[in-house]
Amino acid sequence: MLSKRIIPCLDVRAGKLTKGVKFVDNIDIGDPVESAKAYFEAGADEIVFYDITASHEQRGIFLDVVERVAEQIFIPFSVGGGINTLDDMRAVLLAGAEKVSVNSGAVKNPDIISEGAAAFGSQCVVLGMDVKRVEKTADIPSGFEVVIHGGRKPVGMDAIEWAKTGEALGAGEICLNSIDADGTKDGYDLELTRLVTKNVHIPVIASGGAGNPDHMADAFLEANASAALIASIVHYGEYSIKQIKEHIQGRGVKMRMVW
Repeated sequence: MLSKRIIPCLDVRAGKLTKGVKFVDNIDIGDPVESAKAYFEAGADEIVFYDITASHEQRGIFLDVVERVAEQIFIPFSVGGGINTLDDMRAVLLAGAEKVSVNSGAVKNPDIISEGAAAFGSQCVVLGMDVKRVEKTADIPSGFEVVIHGGRKPVGMDAIEWAKTGEALGAGEICLNSIDADGTKDGYDLELTRLVTKNVHIPVIASGGAGNPDHMADAFLEANASAALIASIVHYGEYSIKQIKEHIQGRGVKMRMVW
């Protein structure tokens, strides 16, 4: 059995670490470089960095911040936000990231997934999905719709079908974020996570809603997630990564325990 991963998420706006609830009301809470270093030293398995307004503002990602984070950590590092071309992907990888997360850019141009996989390998390409619950329709039979531009623009696309398409195009992993659960600390959307893990064969990262270690354990045990993204509970010091991993391992989930 592969070890499950705990991945702190650094949402960055204007170079500052920020956090919101359901993609709104963000407040700045710190320095992303210092936070990344602290989480690496605390035993995080990976770090995810999102420039959360890059796509909406139609600009490139803050590569200087990516470079400074990459200098401080020695674990896998995934970067997303405003990545629309193969050159954007290359620039992020050259800045020190191991993986590139494509989200809005992939919805607009799905070929970027296959192009990225061909150029850099599927292991480098993460399909980021921001998903909202909606009424079930013929176009969205699962009741889960893909939303882009940082949760601002619904696109009328069924999340489960998009996950399957992303895998077929060459994505090596999916980061699945529930907009409805984001920042609530009420737990991940297990129904959404379970639907996606049942329909693809690549690792799925559960994202949005972590409030305590049991929420992560539930995502692993009940929805077959390969990893869990966390933010508020570590940003605000409610739990350490060590406490989280020890609790999850106590529930029978294999974790990487390195301190």
